Amino acid sequence: MKNWKTSLSNLTGNKTARLIPQAKKVVYTALAVTALSFGIYNAPMASSSSNESETTTVYYVYFNNEYIGTVSDKKVIQSVVKKKLEETKSNYEGIELSTGSQLKYIPEQVFGSSSSTNNNQVIKQLNEKLTIQADAAAIVLDGKQVAFVDSQKSAEEVIKQLKLQYVSEDQMNAVEARKKDSSSALPQLQENETRVLDIKLSKEVSFEKSEVTPDKLMSVENAVKFLQNGTLEQKKYQVQEGDVLGSIANNNGLTLKQMVEINPGLTEETVLKIGQEVNITVQVPLLQVIVEKEAMVKESIAYTTETKEDGNLPKGEKKVTQTGQNGERLATYTISEQNGQVVSKQEISSNITKQPVNEVIVKGTKVIPSRGDGSLTWPTVGGYISSPMGYRGGKMHKGIDIARPSNLTIKAADNGRVVSAGWDGAYGNKITIDHGNGMRTVYAHLSSISVGSGQTVAKGQAIGVMGSTGDSTGVHLHFEVYKGGSLQNPVSYLR
Repeated sequence: MKNWKTSLSNLTGNKTARLIPQAKKVVYTALAVTALSFGIYNAPMASSSSNESETTTVYYVYFNNEYIGTVSDKKVIQSVVKKKLEETKSNYEGIELSTGSQLKYIPEQVFGSSSSTNNNQVIKQLNEKLTIQADAAAIVLDGKQVAFVDSQKSAEEVIKQLKLQYVSEDQMNAVEARKKDSSSALPQLQENETRVLDIKLSKEVSFEKSEVTPDKLMSVENAVKFLQNGTLEQKKYQVQEGDVLGSIANNNGLTLKQMVEINPGLTEETVLKIGQEVNITVQVPLLQVIVEKEAMVKESIAYTTETKEDGNLPKGEKKVTQTGQNGERLATYTISEQNGQVVSKQEISSNITKQPVNEVIVKGTKVIPSRGDGSLTWPTVGGYISSPMGYRGGKMHKGIDIARPSNLTIKAADNGRVVSAGWDGAYGNKITIDHGNGMRTVYAHLSSISVGSGQTVAKGQAIGVMGSTGDSTGVHLHFEVYKGGSLQNPVSYLR
């Protein structure tokens, strides 16, 4: 009795079988076949027939480490692999393709015929399960593979290009140079100068070899955008005054339809309530570039206004006795940005280079009975504006109409002197007061007048009674304001 030990080798004699089409300079890597050894026991030669003593090579096939069958010839497997590669290669020129580590087949020499093989079953399963893989470099963030490119060189370029979205190449090179020579002191910042102190990433980044289906490979440009844009995350938004569903959607990059879809129970016509929470989606970058900066900025220091009272100056008048001037200072800040957005800014030093000069205003306090202070009091006892100033019925309505007061007394809107008091056609009974400061007020449609021309009146003094004289359709006061001879809107002066 003899023990026979047969050494098992790769199907082709190499660890990797490559199919190299002559027409294209693309390498397609076939699979690596694991070499194993098996011990085989043989019965005495005298008891075996001549056929039984002959050996045949069969191949045990494993897909993802699971046995799927035995084939009689390595060409059975080669044909499936070749077909899969040929189907894929035209779409992925220049990419190294293979079946990766999915497929293994182990040759063994057996005595007798290969009746235990099931070629058709293996071919069927491989056609269903086998996928073509591409050699890739994975970009790994905090231990998780998130993106795939064709090589580590491309992966490194992705990170470089991501940084260059937020700093210049010169700035990046300067930071790297300083890290290599940390002994060099930074020069003093100059006015309005900004420099980059450091460039960091929000997650730990590494690269590792991987195998993926070719469709998962990204170009450098697309990988940069993918890391920048990241994924959509749902968040809550609290409705503010003036918000409508459409404006919230638009402000967050959504259509109205999308907004309704992520908010069950809402429709396009839903009226929102202040404080109500609605769902929104926001882009969350996979990787953020953190840029630390230092900046020296020339800033303006606003002057302050100082007001002084002068009893010799009529009330309502003001004079600037000293013109204000802004000061200047140089401030140095450290600034932290994430993906171009400032997240912190801290002042570390400042130096005032020019002191501000206060503006001084003298305000008159002297009360002159015939002179107003420019601030008009409401000329009736209550009431409301029943008709504003503006065009009405094709004609200019020169003032405002005030109706429904609590009593019908008409009051002088400010100190002044009556320049006319009496009938004036369509105005009916009308009073005009000159306030001695460039302003005049007109009171029309009065039922009666209690002041005369040339009379000095005080702010709030009764001057007549509301009525409906002249061209009037009801009891009300028609009130006009003029400044420097020009018609004004009374609403701008009433207090």
